[in-house]
Amino acid sequence: MLISKKGRLAATGFAVLALVTTALVTVTPADAATGKCASLGTTHYAAQKGKTVTVFTSILDPELSKYQNAMKPFEACTGITVKWEGSNQFEALLPVRVKGGNAPSIAVIPQPGLIAQMVATGKAVKAPAQTLANVNKYWSAGWKGYGSVNGKFYAAPNSANMKSLVWYSPKQFAKYGYTVPTTWTGMLALADKMAAAGQTAFCGGIGSGGATGWPATDWLEEVVVRQFGAKVYADWISHKVKFSSPQIMAAMKTVADWMLNPKYVGNVSAIATTTFQSAGLGIPTGSCMMLQQASFYGAQYPAGTDVSANGDVYAFYLPGINPAVKTPVEGGGEFMLAFSSKPEVAETQNYLSSPQYAANRLAQAGSSGGWISANNGVPLSAYKNALDALSAKYLSDKQGTFVFDASDAMPAAVGAGAMWTEFTNWFASGKSIADVAAAVDSAWPAS
Repeated sequence: MLISKKGRLAATGFAVLALVTTALVTVTPADAATGKCASLGTTHYAAQKGKTVTVFTSILDPELSKYQNAMKPFEACTGITVKWEGSNQFEALLPVRVKGGNAPSIAVIPQPGLIAQMVATGKAVKAPAQTLANVNKYWSAGWKGYGSVNGKFYAAPNSANMKSLVWYSPKQFAKYGYTVPTTWTGMLALADKMAAAGQTAFCGGIGSGGATGWPATDWLEEVVVRQFGAKVYADWISHKVKFSSPQIMAAMKTVADWMLNPKYVGNVSAIATTTFQSAGLGIPTGSCMMLQQASFYGAQYPAGTDVSANGDVYAFYLPGINPAVKTPVEGGGEFMLAFSSKPEVAETQNYLSSPQYAANRLAQAGSSGGWISANNGVPLSAYKNALDALSAKYLSDKQGTFVFDASDAMPAAVGAGAMWTEFTNWFASGKSIADVAAAVDSAWPAS
């Protein structure tokens, strides 16, 4: 699964198909007679025997082979050969290939900004009608929006990742009689109980070498979307809403009352020097009780740690704040952008946007997990990894408010520069909210 810049710094079964409701696309009598399309449920695809579709991605083996395996039923059904090419230089090579006339049939794009950049070349093509229909049916509007440029839909979502989680220990919660909170006020009330019992309610660590500070930017992003919704969040990314605006200042105050609150975290300045990797390692023993961090954080726990709903460590959904903002989720994912309108490419896009593809890809993950789709045509029971199922529940909410990482989408001088530096100062030396906001605003490029 592809993840954001900050995510990359952090984390360097066919039996379910009958459960999936599908849409009907083209079919030929010959295909129907062969039975080779049976594993795709009621969805059928036009025969394109002997055709080849290339897919370019930053995904590498062994993960890449799982994508290839998920295509086998489609290849058997249509006769199309889908060739996947992975490169650790993907983001540098894709623009060169596109501008040089050597574009792949489809590229796996991990950043909405890169979709817009590729569309601006004039080489990308709009998604076919069936792919659009699939996205309208199976994803929330937020996902469709990130695959669109200037109101035109280009790229269907593929995998997804979840940031809006709070890690905790079910065993420790049971020991002290705590229950998982479902509201923001309930979460802080629980933190008050923990503090009264002499416990560190929230762990925290923003150390990450040259990227120190990024976890703190995530905390603000989580609060901004929860308090003010997707429109203010999007305007904040474009700097129509400044850091010094009333909304962002209010969100920073909420973060301060939460993660810069000595009552909850103990020594605030220590958060700046604690690595994000080690921040929550004390949760299983109760040396701290909760950590807001993404789904990938589970990989930080040593082998043998029981990561389950009744185990040593698990996670719950970070609750909302404003009831008007439905199921706010910050996350990431990638999108399938085509550079050809050939029938075989369109059929491949249709399959990649279907519940059958998501179920086939999910089957490759098995109980070890690590792959999630926001496609709500896939039942949660198809997930064999409980944490992935928990993440998918919120990522696939058709009525939910999904947003990408804001600082990843901001100019690098801000999102990977001033925000990291100033937010570190905020925690390390107690720099005021007003001064932090002013410093980040001043770093915004003039054009």
